[in-house]
Amino acid sequence: MREDTHLRGGGEVAPENACPIAPVVDIVFSRWTTPILWALHEYGRQRFVELERRIASITPKVLTQRLRALERDGLVVRSYYAEVPPRVEYEISDLGRSLAPLFAALAEWSVNLDEVERARQGYDARKQVRA
Repeated sequence: MREDTHLRGGGEVAPENACPIAPVVDIVFSRWTTPILWALHEYGRQRFVELERRIASITPKVLTQRLRALERDGLVVRSYYAEVPPRVEYEISDLGRSLAPLFAALAEWSVNLDEVERARQGYDARKQVRA
């Protein structure tokens, strides 16, 4: 049994572990994961510097950390070429590509962002009136 699905004393699953998509969200929606996967899916195999240019607001340290995590999770493939100078390229794996329908569904849902913004503005206006 995975550590995060252990049952509590009474045989029930802890509420934070009951949602079956929580582990997926943890993997796929960690900060910077979606921009990296999108760039690799959209533009294909890339070197580190190319990815860094495409995702301008990410630091080299964070990009390195995220690429290692994505490689560990099997979503990205790292290829090392023993040349002078050495060359390293990254590409989205088949497992990473299998997320395409999920991302497409989220892109479709993005038409609702204007409604979300209106809801936020209405909420904030109500909060100001109460204060």
